[in-house]
Amino acid sequence: MTTPQSVEADLGWALFATVRYYRQISEDVLAELPGGARGYQVLAAAGRGDPSSQLALAQQLGVDRTVMTYLLDDLETAGLVERKPDPADRRARRILLTDAGEAALCDAHRCLRAAEETLLEPLEPAEREGLRSMLHRLATRTDPSGTPINCTEAAALTDPEPLPPRRRRARR
Repeated sequence: MTTPQSVEADLGWALFATVRYYRQISEDVLAELPGGARGYQVLAAAGRGDPSSQLALAQQLGVDRTVMTYLLDDLETAGLVERKPDPADRRARRILLTDAGEAALCDAHRCLRAAEETLLEPLEPAEREGLRSMLHRLATRTDPSGTPINCTEAAALTDPEPLPPRRRRARR
């Protein structure tokens, strides 16, 4: 049997603490952007020209499609994006940055990068880039068939026995 270590030695704790701090600083610097951090992710994806439709964008970012609709409404009202019918599928909507959206994306990226440098300040420059690279590899990894691994599949890779389903408390 392995002796328990302090919580600070636990990978889950370290990841959670880092993500919590990142979320706090990113929300602070992106507060003026419609949708905050989610709005930034939409602008960044649209700026890269991917994905090809509103639905694909929601799936890529892990956002419920209804929430994505409201988020895009807010970004469109602010003049940062346009939704255009996809020429290949008129039922699908493509998300395009406006000139104001490109400017907002550049400003948000610059502010977010400065906040990230604050987070990563304890690391040497080479370590910062190494961490970014490793996290990107973990976040975009695929199984041998080339399919992105979802949370349920990832848990199955590491958990020899699945946890029993959670019981819901009855509402009163």
